Amino acid sequence: MARTEGGDRTTEDHGHGQGPRPAGGTEALAARGAEPPDPLPHEGVWRFTAPAADASVPQARHAVRDLLRRQGVPASADLVHGLLLIVSELVTNAVRHAAVLSPTLAVEVAVGAGWVRVAVEDQHPYRPTALETDHGRTGGRGLLLVREIAREAGGVCDVAHTASGGKVIWAALPLTPPL
Repeated sequence: MARTEGGDRTTEDHGHGQGPRPAGGTEALAARGAEPPDPLPHEGVWRFTAPAADASVPQARHAVRDLLRRQGVPASADLVHGLLLIVSELVTNAVRHAAVLSPTLAVEVAVGAGWVRVAVEDQHPYRPTALETDHGRTGGRGLLLVREIAREAGGVCDVAHTASGGKVIWAALPLTPPL
């Protein structure tokens, strides 16, 4: 386990993780009895934890951006921008709405041959839903924004319960934009 700057977050570079994955990965190959190809150098799963505090929002965004660069993930500038906006929204939501029951949060980045997934996990049991747009409100549209960014990129997002009773909100986007 490598410790990142500041000492309050850790990164696990172990190449596998627990979160949901886009369809068509190694599970699909195994179901057909095929061997998965050797992973590309940029493939893997990285996870770090951070306190559920406002300062964690830019720290998470910078950590994800730096990870994508360091690993050489073949992502367009538009895709990276969308991913970083998603990370900002999801971490902000965890800080604002889950900190009471979840003093820490986890950010996971998973990269496959043709996709990248970002996920934010907290220990609060409430499973949010994307609310309808209310033009009279100045907030409360973060998940709508996440869903729209994912959809426009040809990806998906969802919320799932964790075994520990919390939740993970994730978005998976293809590395190659849809035609």
